[in-house]
Amino acid sequence: MIKMQWKNITDPEQVSQIKNRQGYSLIFKHSTRCSVSAMAKRRFELDWDSIPSDTPLYFLDLITYRNISNQIAETFQVHHESPQILLIKDGECVLDASHSDISAEEIAETII
Repeated sequence: MIKMQWKNITDPEQVSQIKNRQGYSLIFKHSTRCSVSAMAKRRFELDWDSIPSDTPLYFLDLITYRNISNQIAETFQVHHESPQILLIKDGECVLDASHSDISAEEIAETII
């Protein structure tokens, strides 16, 4: 079994790569200053084994990379929230959720 792990988004070019990628990708936007965000991330990680292992999981520290967070909102036409998870398919955001609505099971059901 492949262990799931985050790929950190630290460069605006990565957003373009996600936009141009075929198939599914996930972006988790996390506020390192927010306990709700930390709880949502922890809960998501407990269940992320339900997501197909070939799905890239991207992690954005939106405090450090606020400009990239804004770029993601603009690129994928979503309202900025934190914490927030975006499911991208073929360059389009097909699901976005924030706070307690973030669910690995819901994402897995959408992908499968």
